[in-house]
Amino acid sequence: MTAILTLLIIASVIVVAIYFPAWRRQFILRKPFPAEWLAIVKNRISFYEKLSTDEQSQLQEMIRLFLAGKKFYGCNGLQLNDDIRVTIAAEACLLLLNRNTGIYPRLKHILVYPDAFQANHPSYNPDGTVVQGSQGLLGESWHHGKIILSWDDVRHGAANIHDGHNVTLHEFSHQLDSEDGISDGTPILPKNAYQSWAKVLSHEYQELQDDMHNHHRSVMDYYGATNPAEFFAVATETFFEKPAQLQKKHPELFAELQKVYRVNPINWQ
Repeated sequence: MTAILTLLIIASVIVVAIYFPAWRRQFILRKPFPAEWLAIVKNRISFYEKLSTDEQSQLQEMIRLFLAGKKFYGCNGLQLNDDIRVTIAAEACLLLLNRNTGIYPRLKHILVYPDAFQANHPSYNPDGTVVQGSQGLLGESWHHGKIILSWDDVRHGAANIHDGHNVTLHEFSHQLDSEDGISDGTPILPKNAYQSWAKVLSHEYQELQDDMHNHHRSVMDYYGATNPAEFFAVATETFFEKPAQLQKKHPELFAELQKVYRVNPINWQ
């Protein structure tokens, strides 16, 4: 009798593990997208109307799943509201459009400060120097399921979509980078795509380092020369905010990023 009961319990656990995620997803998506959230998306994502109808539907679906699965925390007195949550979710989910992927499955916690926050750990500069002590930061991404953001900089990043700086896109690209457990500038790719990715990214990373050392202008921020992980994050910001310039100056890099993100942001400009 005990053996039968044990088998029934094991079977129940297996059934719940298999079917509960799908049931929960259907439950979350059963309700229509709130009108208040749509107003926030349209206000914060200035090019939302230029997305295809399918992409708009995808974004709304992913925002709902994102907000249902992540825990937000207001820090230093910041009072959380739908504007904060939906804006962060919308920008984060732009990186997932047209991709067969989960909604940042490793990410559980999002800490939001009112503005730049202090972090007490070493800071690595592009020139190789290391700065010890407290540093003012706009955002941080931790591979064990946590992101920290400055709301003031999230807002500014969303408001100016042409300056190549967007802390939300930057930090969430780090999450994509670390989904395989390693933050090395290489997100999860199809098996036949790694060789091309490594060749192009290595060349472009070296070129950005050379531009920085020789004081040459670059469409990408020099912070991308810090290490390959930061290069991928900065390249992501540039891809979404300066797509035409990136395609003109670095066509191979643009093509590789388009393979990753499955969109062409030039159509949204």
